[in-house]
Amino acid sequence: MTLRITVNTGSPTAPYEQLRAQIAERARSGALPVGYKLPTVRGLAEDLGLAANTVAKAYKALEADGVIETRGRHGTFVAAAGDAAERLAATAAASYAGEAHRLGLTREAAAKAVEEALRAAYGT
Repeated sequence: MTLRITVNTGSPTAPYEQLRAQIAERARSGALPVGYKLPTVRGLAEDLGLAANTVAKAYKALEADGVIETRGRHGTFVAAAGDAAERLAATAAASYAGEAHRLGLTREAAAKAVEEALRAAYGT
């Protein structure tokens, strides 16, 4: 499998954002399977005719979003989507719980707010 990325230098969208969006979409759609080893920053930069910092910025954003993971000297890989989603949800839940507590809400009131939000997002 080959990673095929195109960057339109005439686009108003920054090259790192084009790169980030394409990799994220392919990882989430399954076109890039979990565990797929991405090219090195320097290698992809060379292939695309971009600065290494541009690719590094895209990789950093993807890693922050949980789309990819860096395994030290072993390389950068597509992360398990479920793991990333669960990590992000847990982080958001912890942030909400802390904020609800800071505001002085009871546990029941905080839980009710979550239930209402879930009902609105998922229906019924």
